[in-house]
Amino acid sequence: MIPIAKPYLTEDEAKAAHDTILTGWVTQGPRVQEFEEKFAQFTGSKYAVAVCNCTTALHLAMIVSGIKDGDEVICPSMSYIATANCIMYVGAKPVFAEVNPETYNIDINHVEKLITSKTKAVLIVHQIGMPADIDAFTELCKKYNLKLIEDAACAAGSSYKENKIGSHSELVCFSFHPRKVITTGDGGMITTNNEKYYNRLKLLRQHAMSISDRVRHSSSKIIFEDHIEIGYNYRMTDIQAAVGIKQLEKIDWIISERRKIAMQYHAAFKTIKCIRLPIEQDGYCSNYQSYSIYLKDTCPISRNDLMQLLLDNGISSRRGIMTSHRETAYAAYCKDLKLPVSEDASDRSILIPLFVPMLQEEIDKVITVIKKLLLF
Repeated sequence: MIPIAKPYLTEDEAKAAHDTILTGWVTQGPRVQEFEEKFAQFTGSKYAVAVCNCTTALHLAMIVSGIKDGDEVICPSMSYIATANCIMYVGAKPVFAEVNPETYNIDINHVEKLITSKTKAVLIVHQIGMPADIDAFTELCKKYNLKLIEDAACAAGSSYKENKIGSHSELVCFSFHPRKVITTGDGGMITTNNEKYYNRLKLLRQHAMSISDRVRHSSSKIIFEDHIEIGYNYRMTDIQAAVGIKQLEKIDWIISERRKIAMQYHAAFKTIKCIRLPIEQDGYCSNYQSYSIYLKDTCPISRNDLMQLLLDNGISSRRGIMTSHRETAYAAYCKDLKLPVSEDASDRSILIPLFVPMLQEEIDKVITVIKKLLLF
């Protein structure tokens, strides 16, 4: 079976985790700080704050942005449900916007129509690694005095106008889940150029403790900590960070290899008229965290039947990106909401295998089977 995805982990990561365990410092400590500094340097941001996953990163981004009970935050429904959940965590209301049918990124024209006096922020998503138009949303948020937050869960290493995602705005949240381009098993990161946000994010991730463990353990004098506000246990372990450091060393190569596979798919499928392939605009560079194919009305086979036939041929696939407003958790909240573009994009698209290292025979098999099924 060819899997839909597979993390690229080697003896380097295993040794880094092993060596960290033997230091005796396994929770948030020196390796976490090193990972943060290197990730900030990689993205071009001033600061980076490591947390236990991207959902907690998004939650903290909401808090430091001042989003609270009764506020509204505009976001796409077509995204993993954590995008909407983080807004609910602070008592605010997610207001779901449509997406662009070609890029699956949030539609700025629809966003502007949804802005009300209660709107406090716009949460954009760089969908499956394809950057959204950050500059356009920055201008929109300035116009209406709104916060801009980036859900970059899938976008580590992607670029927008020649700069890495993570350097453009004040709060950018990343995931290191095994399905992502680089992984720490699980884990997340927030990049920011705002020193005030940086200091509060570090505080909140560790129960808002006034003095860190590293400072207390290295002090030659007795120190007693205070807990300044209600905080959270959102720490990353040093074991995870040690793995992340090794993964970060390889990220440029990993993305280069992923893009080579995507280009093979582009070349092989471009003559199949009944499907639409990912569109990468000038100035945008995707890490191809996933490769999505959209099935047009003229497609001779349904999305679900195609997925089953791929599985029968030993090829895993996944449905298109979910729409949160149709999930059971949001059924009552979004009872009458219709987002036809998002729903169509979700229902008519599939994700096909893309991972590193992917054997050429595996790539060839995916291409051959899909062409056979769609060109009969």
